[in-house]
Amino acid sequence: MAEIQKHPTPPQHGARPADGLAPHAAAVGLSVVVPVYRGATTVGRLVEALSALRPAGGIEIVLVNDGSPDDSGAVCRELAARATVPLTYLEHARNFGEHNAVMTGLRHARGAFVITMDDDLQNPPEEVVKLYDHARLGNWDVVYTRYAEKQHEGWRNLGSHFANGVADMLLDKPKNLYLSSFRCMSALVVREVTKYSGPYPYVDGLIMQVTQRIDSIEVLHLARMEGRSNYTIARLIRLWLNLATNFSVLPLRLAIFAGAAMGVLGLLGAALVMLEAAKGTTPSGWASVMTVILLLSGVQFLIIGVLGEYVGRAFLSANGKPQGVVREVIGPAVEGAAGAPPRGSAPRLATGADAAERPGAGAGELPNDRPPPPRRVGGRS
Repeated sequence: MAEIQKHPTPPQHGARPADGLAPHAAAVGLSVVVPVYRGATTVGRLVEALSALRPAGGIEIVLVNDGSPDDSGAVCRELAARATVPLTYLEHARNFGEHNAVMTGLRHARGAFVITMDDDLQNPPEEVVKLYDHARLGNWDVVYTRYAEKQHEGWRNLGSHFANGVADMLLDKPKNLYLSSFRCMSALVVREVTKYSGPYPYVDGLIMQVTQRIDSIEVLHLARMEGRSNYTIARLIRLWLNLATNFSVLPLRLAIFAGAAMGVLGLLGAALVMLEAAKGTTPSGWASVMTVILLLSGVQFLIIGVLGEYVGRAFLSANGKPQGVVREVIGPAVEGAAGAPPRGSAPRLATGADAAERPGAGAGELPNDRPPPPRRVGGRS
């Protein structure tokens, strides 16, 4: 169990309830969750631009450092220290992956709506209010973004199209809906999505299990300002595996069809051999036999591999592999964790003893005028 060092923020950073929200509703209108990985040179500019926005109900920012090897942690701590809007900084004990980091951020977001976006500034922060207003005014549970022209490298664009094609087959999602990491979700969807505690989250797959009230809007996509994409071929393959094996049994069904097809081919081959023997011709020898053996062996190993992937993931989930371990929390989430659990029933940061210190605290309660002293709390995100 990880040990979490919590640091309270000054009272002036505490969020106020959005107008029209119920007493126990979210503390702000919009939360922006940003997973940070190798983002030391860009996250500061992103936070500055987001802090200048004035969405209805107010804004808060949640930064999740997913074990970044650069000095992103130091940059984020400095941003938290001089934030002009409520800003929560969370640090993973190691790199768990983008979707795991997003899940950690969602559990600490307090907004009536939550937007997730990358730290690379390819999504202009100015588009955040446009996305938020479309979801809020249109009463949508989820709004995705699509791009007239993507500024990724060619291979990355091909990988994204392939992933979306796979999602069309495996997920119950609207046709031609582009699954973008720049998305807006309602508090209802966030609450349900964060109930998932398995080690292999795929946020879009979880969303499709919760709602079909989904829309999309077109936004601008810019070229990467610094460095290169953190997604590699290996990372994309792992993402596809999460999609294929966590939210569908279609690969298992395809394995059944492959086995049936090989069986039919085997019967046809046997019939041809018997027909050839009946004509008095010596049946074909070593080459044909080896071809059949290699073909059948390849299909068998493929099926065994698919089964092994399912069994291995089930074993690791049952064995308690963590979705994410939070080492440190700085910001408004300290006050929220002291009196109210993060949205959703997934693993909590606060213990029962913490809640007992403030009886009657609710999920939408404002931070105390005097922040609580620093404390260490055992927990897992």
